[in-house]
Amino acid sequence: MGSKALVYKKKVEDNLKESFKHLKRLKIAFIELNNNFDFPIDSLSYKNILNSNQYLAYSDQIIYRFSKLQDCMGAKLFKSILLYQGENVDKPFLDILNRLEKMEIIEVDEWFELRDLRNEVAHDYDDNEKIVISILNKIYTLQNDLEKILENAGSISFNNRRIE
Repeated sequence: MGSKALVYKKKVEDNLKESFKHLKRLKIAFIELNNNFDFPIDSLSYKNILNSNQYLAYSDQIIYRFSKLQDCMGAKLFKSILLYQGENVDKPFLDILNRLEKMEIIEVDEWFELRDLRNEVAHDYDDNEKIVISILNKIYTLQNDLEKILENAGSISFNNRRIE
């Protein structure tokens, strides 16, 4: 394996490690909230979360970690996988996503759903209870999908360096 391939492999490893770190912390926050609240949460549960600094911190951690995870995957991990595969990444992001779909790492429609949720999270909706509840519940349902994408990325990128 050439030095360039080793550099790209290291980038994939680092990006996977960072992504899994965000996912792990997101899941820990959900576990902590789930000890006291059933998901999907409702308005009463959310009011109780707001009234507790500890629960509110977990809620904020979920939103923060989801955002960081989605950013890391979209901005770093996907491109590093393609670079490691020896492919050009100087192309539209949709082309990158389509290639990753062919590699069975992601489903493009699913990724756009995650990206739309990330864009929704980027806005400050603290005053809109219904939107925050919806966001938390959606992230809760999507956390396993995120984990599956990361597992696919790790197994595909290292089991077969070149995938056609």
